[in-house]
Amino acid sequence: MSTTARTAGWPAAEVSTIGAVGVAHFCSHLLQLALAPLFIMMRADLSVSFFELGLLLSAFYFFSGAGQVAAGVMVDRFGAHRLLLGGLLLQGAATAAMGLAPHYLVLLPLAALAGLGNSVYHPADLSILSHKVAPPRLGRAFAAHVIAGSIGFALSPLVSGALGTAYGWRASITALGLTVVILGLLLALFRNTLKTAPTHTAHAAATTVKLGFLDVLAMPVVLMGFLYFVLTAISLSGVQGFAIVALQEGYGASVALATLAIALFQVGNTAGVAIGGHVADRATHHHRIAMVGLAAGAIIALAAALIPARPEVTVGLVALIGLAMGLTTPSRDVLVRSAAPAGATGKVFGIVYSGYDIGSLLGPVLFGLLLDHHLPQLVFVGAAVPLAVAVGTAFAVRRRPA
Repeated sequence: MSTTARTAGWPAAEVSTIGAVGVAHFCSHLLQLALAPLFIMMRADLSVSFFELGLLLSAFYFFSGAGQVAAGVMVDRFGAHRLLLGGLLLQGAATAAMGLAPHYLVLLPLAALAGLGNSVYHPADLSILSHKVAPPRLGRAFAAHVIAGSIGFALSPLVSGALGTAYGWRASITALGLTVVILGLLLALFRNTLKTAPTHTAHAAATTVKLGFLDVLAMPVVLMGFLYFVLTAISLSGVQGFAIVALQEGYGASVALATLAIALFQVGNTAGVAIGGHVADRATHHHRIAMVGLAAGAIIALAAALIPARPEVTVGLVALIGLAMGLTTPSRDVLVRSAAPAGATGKVFGIVYSGYDIGSLLGPVLFGLLLDHHLPQLVFVGAAVPLAVAVGTAFAVRRRPA
């Protein structure tokens, strides 16, 4: 996308900023999935249960979600580039230290620290892009940001698992953490590509109305954006985390075919994001794009649940769900950016993106219960309903703050 941007005559400064922000988002996603492939090795080495290992992920996402709100406030006060680089180094160092932990109890606070480091990315990344990329190109910039994170997700289990198999779980997690620390230090050398001025300056105070955290939190458009993220994260957690089991138990799919479905979902989602970035830059009514994509995803998910078909057909429908959800993503981020009053971009992104972590915590409980009660088809119904409800929140977020 950077090559395409240069060919299209984008300013070099914008391309550099998009590339730097993309590297940071890639690092976040690279470390998020690094532990799971190592669980079997960690269980044997530390003599702990999978439940205890799962608590590490719970601690990570709890502090990541809670920290996003605080990170949004600090982005507006101290500058997004400072928070981004600090979070990148903190997450990398805490992850690397996990490989040196003498016993399980040391891993819990390190997972919490890694989550706090991870909490800065969305408020900081999207605030930087909002300030440094011109509005006519912002949709594609947001799309590049999402795709960079998706590449991190795709590579993380492969690299982590391969290193763990060859050298052990401690070497694997330490190597990945140190890699992120090195990339963070390199980005610090080129921090001018990320640098934005804090909004709480004398000039900003004289020209804009100062909004506190509670003022932003009380804005209906921000609350609707927060709910949008909660609902879509619930749906996403159902498809990504539970569709493999649902396809096997309810549709007769083999393990290979069910796994292929999630791979195709990711491919469809990434393609949708790339297409959606171009659409967002040419659109003026971004809420309509989000509404159509959400409605299409809900309809396709219901079709997967209710229409009797061969498992191969259902796998194709899962890929189309990914495409529909991906199309909405750049327009969603443009909507949130448009909802942010002057001087409160970080706060708005911090609040609404914390909904993603909350939805990611709630979704697995719902879908796990459905599978425990032997209702695999309802996994796709459970994914469809939040998308359908989110259509209304996208309509509400269309409203701009005064």
